[in-house]
Amino acid sequence: MALSQAANLLEKALGHTGDATTEQNLSNPNRDPGKYADPSGEKMKALVWNGKNDVKVIETFKPAIIEPRDVIVKVTGSTVCGSDLHLYHGAVVELQKGDILGHEFCGVVDSVGPNISKVKKGDRVVCSFQIACGECMYCQRKLSSQCERTNDNTIENIMYGGRTAGMLGYSHFTGGYAGGQAEYVRVAYGDVNLLKIPDAVPDEKALYLSDVLATSWHCVVDTGVKEGDVVAVWGAGPIGQMCVDFSFMNGAKRVIVIDGGHGAWRLDYVKSKIPKVETLNFTDLPRGKSVTAALKEMEHGGPDVALECVAGEYAKGWAHYFEMLLGAETDTSEILNEMITSVKNFGRVGVTGVYVGFTNHFNIGSLMERGIRLIGNGQAPVHLYWEDLLKKIQDGSIEPLKMLSHRVALEELETVYKKYDAREQGMQKIFVQTKFSFPPASGTPQLTKYDS
Repeated sequence: MALSQAANLLEKALGHTGDATTEQNLSNPNRDPGKYADPSGEKMKALVWNGKNDVKVIETFKPAIIEPRDVIVKVTGSTVCGSDLHLYHGAVVELQKGDILGHEFCGVVDSVGPNISKVKKGDRVVCSFQIACGECMYCQRKLSSQCERTNDNTIENIMYGGRTAGMLGYSHFTGGYAGGQAEYVRVAYGDVNLLKIPDAVPDEKALYLSDVLATSWHCVVDTGVKEGDVVAVWGAGPIGQMCVDFSFMNGAKRVIVIDGGHGAWRLDYVKSKIPKVETLNFTDLPRGKSVTAALKEMEHGGPDVALECVAGEYAKGWAHYFEMLLGAETDTSEILNEMITSVKNFGRVGVTGVYVGFTNHFNIGSLMERGIRLIGNGQAPVHLYWEDLLKKIQDGSIEPLKMLSHRVALEELETVYKKYDAREQGMQKIFVQTKFSFPPASGTPQLTKYDS
């Protein structure tokens, strides 16, 4: 039985509907489109999940303030992330038709609830992709991704043995919050989850504080990349690219990035932005030669650190392909096994790519016998890092524009998702504009138009 089916049965048995709080009801505008709508009756455009490999731009109601610490944000920029593709493919449990997608966005404060004092109407802000209360044990330590109060999903709590924070635009498994690929978003606990953007920092740089910069930074520092390390990065997408950059910033002497297949062009893209990186295209390896063997030829004993920036839904072998197809596992262990066998004895393996459930054929023997440190980096605690990362953007230590390849319109996201899923040549990180967006900042891509 597929995990999603099992989750639905368990949900019914426990009497959990996924709509226990008002935080969740707004996520699906088709369920009751007027119930939590702004009293003005104003409409907005938003991208919703319509089924496996099917998204649609619809017109729905602008959200209302329904809790005292809510903030309504007028979206001036969002993006399409590799994590969004897991939703697009239907690989994340408890995604419902009509859910508004998008977990990275920035914008301008449109209105605030009565208990909000840290931001005001007209402020430019970026939103953390996770919703944190600011008060629980984890939030007090700025570990915002592990907030105890913003995700009441029973299935997740049983599966994982604990709760994680609610996430914007990422299914009812993470609280059912409506996402940011829209013209307006209701941000719960807006006094905690919004960071003001300085005037000198354009949206095209500030936007990525929402997720990708914090996620990449956390992957590198949490896995413990240090001076003199040799680091291998699986995946040359935006997260992988920034992990390369941040590994060098944290003292790595060599960084090797691995990719191939439809994503092989990304190796050249990353090389063009970070010339000292080394690349390994697994599709170019001689028949029968593994990535592990190739890495051990490049570095005696293999790299010190391996960073996973791909995710668990992409099977490379037939066994995992059919097991995932049949619901016998939700995530393949192939890349994890490859990383474990590739690193030096007592090496470190950090997992940042999304894994949502269970895997088979995991090489626990190599992990134990060779003393490998397997580190689940978790969803990055954005609040722990974003103020410092903003300072690094301001002083030029970090250049988010290295990732940015395209600017597109919200109205064309149906087409963009298809192209992004196909790893279209040259499409690395995308800035999605709305009718509220500012003109493109200097040095950023102009609008790309598609025939939708």
